[in-house]
Amino acid sequence: MMICAATHKTRKMFFFLLQTEQGDIFKVTLDTYEDLVVEMKMKYYDTVPPANSMCILKTGFLFVAAEFGDHKLYQITNLGDDDEEPEFSSRDGEETFFYAIRPLKNLVEIDHVESLSPLISSHIGDVAREDAPQIYALCGRNSRSHLKILRNGLEITEMAVSELPGNPNAVWTVKRNIDDQHDTYIVVSFLNATLVLSIGETVEEVSDSGFLATSPTLGCGLIGDDALLQIFPEGIRHIRSDRRVNEWKTPARRQIVKCAMNRRQVAIALTGGEIVYFELDLTGTLNEFTERKLMNADVTSMSLSDVPEGELKSRFLAVGTSDCIVRIISLDPQDTLTPLSSQNLPTVPESILLLETNTEDGKGLGTIHLNIGLQNGCIFRNTVDNVTGAIMDTRTRYLGTRPVKLYRVRTQGKDAVMCCSSRSWLLYHFQKRFHLTPFSYIPLDYASSFSSYRCPEGIVAIAENTLRILVAEKLGVSFNQQSIPLKYTPRSMVVHPNAPVIMLIETDHATYTEATKTVKRNEMADDIERLAGDSEELELAREISSALRNNKPDESVYGSPKAAPGMWASCVRLMSAKNGEELTFFELPQDEAAKCIAFVQFQAHPDTVMALVGCGVGQKLSPAQDTAGCIYTFVLSPAGDRFDLLHRTETPKAVNAIHDFRGRALIGFGNHLRLYDFGKKKLLSKCENKEI
Repeated sequence: MMICAATHKTRKMFFFLLQTEQGDIFKVTLDTYEDLVVEMKMKYYDTVPPANSMCILKTGFLFVAAEFGDHKLYQITNLGDDDEEPEFSSRDGEETFFYAIRPLKNLVEIDHVESLSPLISSHIGDVAREDAPQIYALCGRNSRSHLKILRNGLEITEMAVSELPGNPNAVWTVKRNIDDQHDTYIVVSFLNATLVLSIGETVEEVSDSGFLATSPTLGCGLIGDDALLQIFPEGIRHIRSDRRVNEWKTPARRQIVKCAMNRRQVAIALTGGEIVYFELDLTGTLNEFTERKLMNADVTSMSLSDVPEGELKSRFLAVGTSDCIVRIISLDPQDTLTPLSSQNLPTVPESILLLETNTEDGKGLGTIHLNIGLQNGCIFRNTVDNVTGAIMDTRTRYLGTRPVKLYRVRTQGKDAVMCCSSRSWLLYHFQKRFHLTPFSYIPLDYASSFSSYRCPEGIVAIAENTLRILVAEKLGVSFNQQSIPLKYTPRSMVVHPNAPVIMLIETDHATYTEATKTVKRNEMADDIERLAGDSEELELAREISSALRNNKPDESVYGSPKAAPGMWASCVRLMSAKNGEELTFFELPQDEAAKCIAFVQFQAHPDTVMALVGCGVGQKLSPAQDTAGCIYTFVLSPAGDRFDLLHRTETPKAVNAIHDFRGRALIGFGNHLRLYDFGKKKLLSKCENKEI
């Protein structure tokens, strides 16, 4: 049966694309004489998911609005004029038209639009034990069905993971020259050492970078046009392009505890709350400001924004102290290190990041945002006045149970904020608005932007003792999907009460089970060999029968073969809620339709979880005929990672509902409601109501 069509028309030609209910597309052309159609030709084109509508674009693309599942966009690479493909003509009369399905030949999938249609059932909860709820959705129909796991967060692609010799406490990426397009070094700081890795075809350790390897690093980066700066507890190391090294040492019995820097300015905080400020002059020398600023409490965090385009330095320094106050300090020549404004906080600031957001057209002054990560797991986001330095427009968001650490990264060519707590978040500007979206990934401890030839915009991060290179994809999307293909149409699912697993049932009408398909293939292959006459025909028949037995087309692409009405295929599946891995699979016999499922803990076995699956046997839909039913009892392992068939209990009608009721199973079929208890060979009927 044809379900949809699309037309392509130009000045020199036109043709139609027709699609069958199985998804097969045929190209139809018409031969005309003057205004009369004299011949119609049809040729197999390709197979795509069944569609509600198809549209051929003038740019050479085919959009398929799928009836069930994701919508697809294909590029038309060939018009299908291949002479090897058999062609049917209307002049052939009523001759049967045969064709062979094959992988895509004339179309190439370019993109897809995710869709949950049709949504059959869903469950929302933290089944995977990730400290955030997931959405488990049963979608689709027949062999194109899926279980989709939706998580609130950005989809993360893992480019590389490497173990480190210890647990690092910070990571940065550094360019060697301002004109470099990509980063040169990855700098990893440990408790008593610094590791420098070069970025190239591979990431390797180097020893000639100029960095001090025998001390932890508090901050580093490119300063000036071609010099590097390393800040460590005992001082500052200025590494010139000609390998000359200048060092500034801290006073006796004093250490650097916090630091902030950009390409022309450096600010450090010494023990006791004293702030020392440096500027880079035109000769490339780092000069200390004559005066120092003594804060009223210990400095816990500080930040400098990048130097605005067209200016020589940033105007503001943000400093957070242990007395729960963040201050904006001026860096103007007239009032250097003078406090301009402050904000009281409910707890100690863990991290601060000043970030300037430019306007969309790049004209005028940008907006300076003050991001404050607190030790109670909250983030404060403020706007700083470009002239007065006043803090205003405070917004708060709770991110996690751990103190929030903020890091500068790059997305879509713009600065963004990476927020690390018990869950990692990305604060970025996209499509004229700010988004604060969690990562669908393990918690990260430290992060920095990363750029290489293979990964232009990535993130290098630390998680425990591993170094990870990541890419955040599909910006602006609130959910990411993990799609697990299913065999039949999903009907229902239940969540294990103690383990992170899901058990579901799948049922299809007019469908063969896998065992029946194998029997049918063998019967057809035997008939082909039996009908062969001479030896040549027998050899050809054996080739055809061998191909029939062994070649099994992908039913998720080409659909499953149709059976007679009244034939049912069903299965029961146990899956991991974390990654969708199939743990146990059980296929029911032909003509048994699984209709409901429930977990039951019987009074006789209170510590054992059992799954009861209600079925209909040999049901007819038209006219409706309910002949019999049955209940399958499966016992789950203590860890919930496996189930085994215990027994099968027959019922007079198809079972439509099962419910755990006071240590027994309450089961409904037809207009009967029956209470069952556990038995060794089958379920034992205790009482029933026949008048519902």
